[in-house]
Amino acid sequence: MPAFVERTPSAEVPRQVLRPHAEHAFAAELASLAGQDDRPRPARWRLSPWAVATYLLGGTLPDGTVITPKYVGPRRVVEVAVTTLATDRALLLLGVPGTAKTWVSEHLAAAVSGDSTLLVQGTAGTPEEAIRYGWNYARLLAHGPGRDALVPSPVMRAMTEGATVRVEELTRIPADVQDSLITLLSEKTLPIPELGEEVQAVRGFNLIATANDRDRGVNDLSSALRRRFNTVVLPLPESAEAEVDIVTRRVDQIGRSLDLPSAPDGTDEIRRVVTVFRELRDGLTSDGRTKVKSPSGPLSTAEAISVVTGGLALCAHFGDGVLRAGDLAAGVLGAVVRDPGTDRVVWQEYLETVVREREGWQDFYRACREVTA
Repeated sequence: MPAFVERTPSAEVPRQVLRPHAEHAFAAELASLAGQDDRPRPARWRLSPWAVATYLLGGTLPDGTVITPKYVGPRRVVEVAVTTLATDRALLLLGVPGTAKTWVSEHLAAAVSGDSTLLVQGTAGTPEEAIRYGWNYARLLAHGPGRDALVPSPVMRAMTEGATVRVEELTRIPADVQDSLITLLSEKTLPIPELGEEVQAVRGFNLIATANDRDRGVNDLSSALRRRFNTVVLPLPESAEAEVDIVTRRVDQIGRSLDLPSAPDGTDEIRRVVTVFRELRDGLTSDGRTKVKSPSGPLSTAEAISVVTGGLALCAHFGDGVLRAGDLAAGVLGAVVRDPGTDRVVWQEYLETVVREREGWQDFYRACREVTA
């Protein structure tokens, strides 16, 4: 039987759910933080700003409870994002693909409001109703315009509940739909002209939007809308070790949710994948001696997580349970070679000039050559 889950923060999530919402997956940590958080909390916040930052960055509470890091990156970035939500200014998380914008926005909403499900997914086909409101046309035809016929958007619900709403991929939404946020964010009011009414946001309401740096030119934000946001740029991991740590943590979490066995001594293989992605992304080898060409794809941390998770599944189901180069080679090839015409040349040149000559990487070179040929 499929698992149907009520979309409320208090819902009990059955084990069959593949990916629980953040407020369910980390309910114990959120409860521990709330129980020991004696700092001032903004109106309708579940935690204080300090506790929200601790939830994202990790730490140890006075009673010994360990809070796992949800985001590995500069502390100041998280602190600015959290304090923005404590003001009347909306938050825009900006960065290249794979810098954990969606992940951070979900956990911010979970920690602040206890509900990360108030979400508008931005696409080229997102209508204005997704941000404002829609209508139940059966009731509209039967009874005419009225509150019973109105279907509130996630944004309207957040305004009335004093909660945090998320808008993903804001720059993919058509410009005229984007601009429906201007009055909403500046006046904290949503007019309903059909009813001669308006919805005013109650205290606690705020909005988190995400956008990719590489989407510039798709549907650029108007200057009027951009002024309504405080923009926080999420950077790529500063060091290879930090990126290895991020990939290891997320692969472990995903693996446990899929009942995959942990791969012993998998850190070395994860470090190889991270090294390859960073070198191709930066156009320079880690020792700074050799310039390399970069492929068309972003080769983000998120893609490294996907490659390693796929390799973990391969070694668990078709290998001996030990993560090896052969389990990762096909995934690396698929991530690097997005455009067969140009990326394959870049990849083959990198294999022959860098990987082939690198000490201790002969097994990785052979595995990649086998899937590339």
